[in-house]
Parts: sequence; structure tokens; C-alpha cells
Amino acid sequence: MNKCFTLNWTVPESMEGKLLREFLVEQEISKAALTDIKFKGGNLLVNDEVVTVRYRLKLGDNIEVRFPPEEPSTGVQPERIPIDILYEDSYLLVLNKPANMNTIPSREHPNGSLANAIIGYYQKNGIQATTHIVTRLDRDTSGIVVIAKHRHVHHLMSKQQKNGTLQRVYQGIAEGYFENPTGFVEEPIARKKTSIIEREVSPEGQYAYTSYQVLQQFDDFCYLQLKLKTGRTHQIRVHMSYINHPLIGDGLYGGNNNYITRQALHCHAVQFIHPIHHNKMDFTAPLPNDMKNILMQSKPLV
Repeated sequence: MNKCFTLNWTVPESMEGKLLREFLVEQEISKAALTDIKFKGGNLLVNDEVVTVRYRLKLGDNIEVRFPPEEPSTGVQPERIPIDILYEDSYLLVLNKPANMNTIPSREHPNGSLANAIIGYYQKNGIQATTHIVTRLDRDTSGIVVIAKHRHVHHLMSKQQKNGTLQRVYQGIAEGYFENPTGFVEEPIARKKTSIIEREVSPEGQYAYTSYQVLQQFDDFCYLQLKLKTGRTHQIRVHMSYINHPLIGDGLYGGNNNYITRQALHCHAVQFIHPIHHNKMDFTAPLPNDMKNILMQSKPLV
């Protein structure tokens, strides 16, 4: 029998006399989740008795929400690929993804993705879950990826992404000399009409904002810290190219590959509030060797 994902609460004085439905809304249980619970094998229990959302709460009631069991996606095959785990609990998995690895399978790379590795890891460790990617990285971008182990947790983390509570900090190496130590690019991004992959700054695109800070300036390139207010596809790559400072190695957006053969971009840090425990979570992943070697072999400007 598949194990259900469950959440429990004790009714506080402030919720006494309220409907269970109101309490669940406050706990950010979505309407879609309640529909699944009703029709796909879940349950709502108060003091171990099955109830409906119309149950009126009493002080000290024990509420248990049992979500329907999830089945691993049949479209993603499990593969025993090593993963670099920064953090794991019953709700989340935080990983350090290497470059040259898709986050999810693609037509060009149907196997060997992070999603394949996660399903393989779940299968090996008896974890009843499918892949819920909260933060996705391009194939050639390295760094931190956040995974939810359940659909409801993914829902909560997606809300944090939208309201800015979940923040990502990148490090990159861009061409040229930066006159100002800090700056930002606030330009809309759209899919390029002549490409299914490439994006471009376009008035027809979606709002996008990238800020940057110079960490070290070298003769021909600059080591940067970058932060996003939005999460458009290829956002940092497009914005850096737009201001004539493409990431080195990023041939798609005008970067040269004299130093490295992939875009020199790494998701260095992620901060968010734990969706269940509500404590602040903060993770970092060290700069990978290919980017580190570029900096070590070059002399910074004083």
C-alpha cells in the first residue's frame, strides 16, 4: 500500500468555531489539492474521524490531512546517477547540479538528467514521490536546484518564488570591463521569433529584472554576483549580452569560448522559508573547478 503524505495541526483558540475549510485555506491547501483529496484517495480527519470541510472546529482538535499517494512519472525513467545532496528532509531535496546535465529530459538529451537521477534516488531509497522541480537551471549552468517531494510542497514553494521569498544568487564571469561596481538590467524578454531556443530583449516580452555586483575585475572579463527579481528563461544570459557583456563561453549569446566551453554561470546561493517548519533556510554551493580555474589563472585589476 502506497504511503500517503500527511500534515497535522492542533486547532488554536483563534480558529475555534471556524469551518475546517477556512482553516485549510489559512494553511494554503489549494482548491485543487482538496479536490484530489476528495476524489483520488485522500482524507480529512479530525481526532482520527473522517470529516468534510464543513466540520466546525473545536479548541484542541487534532487535524490530519492525508493527501492521495503520488506515482512516479512514467515519462521519466529512473537512473542510478550520483547526486550531490546539500540538504534533505521529508519535504525537500536541495542539490548541487553539475554543468552539462539537463534538469529535466529533452528531445536532444532524453536520459541522464537530474530528474532521471532523482527518480532513481527515490526508487533506491523507497521514497514514494515524483519529481517536482522548484528551481530549474539550464543544462550548462551549474549550482543549486530545489526539489519538492510532494505536489503540495511544490505549491507552497512556487508561491515563495512569486512573492520573492525564495531568492537565488548567481555567480558568473562576463566579458569586458564594468565601469560601475553595481548595476541592473530591467528589460523584457521574449522568445526569438527565428529560434525555438534563443531568447531576446523585446518590447513584446515579459518583464525581467537582473541586478549585478562586481566581485573582481580582470583585464578581459569580470567576476560578478547576480540576483534575479524574475525568473525568465535564459534571463541572466540575455541581459548580460544585451548590455554588451555576454557570459564567457556562452556562444548562443555572443560569448567567446577561449576560457571555457559552457556559459560561466553558477547558482551559488539559495534562501527561502521552509514551507512546513517556517524556519529560514540558506544554502551555498562552491564555484565549480572550471570557473574557479579561470579566476585562479588570471590576475585581477587593482
